[in-house]
Amino acid sequence: MTDKLLSELTTAAVGGPARLFVEATSEQEIIDAVTAADRAGEDLLVVGGCSNLLVADEGFDGAVVHIASTGIETVSDYACGGTTLRVQAGHTWDDLVAYAVEHELSGLEALSGIPGTVGATPVQNVGAYGSEVAHTIASVRTWDRETGGYKTFANADLKFAYRDSVLKQSTVDGCPRYVVLTVDFQLPHGTLSAPIRYAELARQLGAEAGDRVEMALLRETVLRLRAGKGMVLDAADRDTYSTGSFFTNPIVSEEAAAQLPQDAPRFPATTATGQPIEGKVKLSAAWLIQHAGFDKGFGLEGESRNIAGGRASLSTKHTLAITNRGGASTADVAAIARAVRAGVEETFGVRLVAEPVTVGFEL
Repeated sequence: MTDKLLSELTTAAVGGPARLFVEATSEQEIIDAVTAADRAGEDLLVVGGCSNLLVADEGFDGAVVHIASTGIETVSDYACGGTTLRVQAGHTWDDLVAYAVEHELSGLEALSGIPGTVGATPVQNVGAYGSEVAHTIASVRTWDRETGGYKTFANADLKFAYRDSVLKQSTVDGCPRYVVLTVDFQLPHGTLSAPIRYAELARQLGAEAGDRVEMALLRETVLRLRAGKGMVLDAADRDTYSTGSFFTNPIVSEEAAAQLPQDAPRFPATTATGQPIEGKVKLSAAWLIQHAGFDKGFGLEGESRNIAGGRASLSTKHTLAITNRGGASTADVAAIARAVRAGVEETFGVRLVAEPVTVGFEL
């Protein structure tokens, strides 16, 4: 094993050592590192910002390639068609959002404050406050490990869905077939945001759904909202030592939704392009967790169900994040997750699906 602990990279600050560790700072270094691991028959884990990753305490018995390439390039710039930005996979996501707002390019501002790197966003179809990267991605350039060559996916080829894509579907335990190299974003010009799609955000802005506001104001508001939920990384705030929202909002049949209490929030289930999914309803994972008896801070020391020794707990700010309170192990985080998932299923008959990639252990 190397002396590189994956807990040093993950935002949850858990995970054991990597047997081999390579930091790749350019496209060619990424390809070379991945190809070398494949030729040697090594198990492979490709990581970026590690904001959506949990690795077993035993570590990873293979090669870990850390994608650390950075850079933003303007590919095209047309008055009517907007600007296409080509961004390296290892570039910090929120730095890209800040760049777009500063250069009056709209479409990314509602995704402010999300941790991680650009290359991870199309894999998970990252989204927040009614916006998803599927709305702005033009194409993704990858290295196809199976063919040993480049493959570029247009937006339609990526088969975006709620927290899903063909890139995610072809990734097993953090080992992708397609390694993201660059992502192209098509962003319209202007100082106004994309139409507001999220009711809470609209209320905070004193606006209505569908309205546009100044991009800088929307970014500032989103950052404030996320910080209030412990969703903006802050070394001084233990609530931010997490993978963000741990469970996705369940999409269930209308019949299953009808079995829930009347006050359970229900939302239209839609495709990545906003088309309704017939017969399906999206539920609030946070509501289900709280109403199954798991309040903010569940798992803290002194709490009646102290199943992880107080080392891991639900966030004290909201119920969707599982946080490292200091000295937590991956096993501690998993124990909280299992308890919450089992409680929700027992109470409501809905099985929550974990959002983070888990490597070396089963939830």
